[in-house]
Amino acid sequence: MKLYSSPGACSVADHIVLEWIGKPYTVEIVSREGRATPEFRALNPAGAVPVLEDGGWVLTQNSAILHYLTDLNPEAKLDGDGTPKGRAEVNRWLAFVNADVHPAFKPLFGSTAYLEDADTIEKTKAHARATLRTLLERANAQLDGRDGIAGARSIADPYLYVVLRWARGTGVDLDGLDHLKAFFSRMDADAGVQKVLAAYA
Repeated sequence: MKLYSSPGACSVADHIVLEWIGKPYTVEIVSREGRATPEFRALNPAGAVPVLEDGGWVLTQNSAILHYLTDLNPEAKLDGDGTPKGRAEVNRWLAFVNADVHPAFKPLFGSTAYLEDADTIEKTKAHARATLRTLLERANAQLDGRDGIAGARSIADPYLYVVLRWARGTGVDLDGLDHLKAFFSRMDADAGVQKVLAAYA
């Protein structure tokens, strides 16, 4: 099994999950330029990571890869407590990060540069930061009394950790979000997370 990933990208979440599962895997770290090559575009025409190869089969899209990994490795217990409701809670919070939080960063990553007006672009960034603050307040409340966003450790946690790293690097206001701060510290201290981050250093 091989994961294609890039430094700081959402694919770091898949990398962490592979490390938590503990089975053999390889990672190819791909630069932005590398993702534009014909070879990589043959794997994913979108030129995006993550990409997972398993026995000649190629899978893209973060949520799909994370669920595939948990389906292959139920003993890792990263997809709820084995009940439909437990799995649904993981799906709820994974979707929250994947569909609500992640896209909200787009202006902060340059998606509104085409507007070619500095004041307007800055307004889109300020709006993005305000939106992210509201979303992360929800995550903070959810983490009250919980180690992970869905309760026990799950595939949603590495994704939340990655977007929190983005938030810290893009000026999103995280003041007072103490449960998120504690969650971030727990993830930072995790041996698997530390090993993954070292791979990109």
